[in-house]
Amino acid sequence: MSETQTTQAAKRQRTLIGKVVSNKMDKTVVVRVERRVKHPVYGKIIIRSNRYKAHDETNQYNEGDMVEIAEGRPISRDKSWTVVRLLEAARII
Repeated sequence: MSETQTTQAAKRQRTLIGKVVSNKMDKTVVVRVERRVKHPVYGKIIIRSNRYKAHDETNQYNEGDMVEIAEGRPISRDKSWTVVRLLEAARII
């Protein structure tokens, strides 16, 4: 592979931003990604969300953290995303 093909492959990698909703599994977090969509008939903006299982090698992310996840090769049956970085830590009350 040439250098231009590898940089194009890196640019095509899907990344999403979401909130960690569960960290009870070992080396895995569940991230909820919300998106705003206009209702096709009524025109109201509604929020749709999906939950993705993401790989967290060091178990460092906690519930409530905002993280960026990137798509990669399948790690397990349900897990093909990896946490890239922490955007905002959860606020402790």
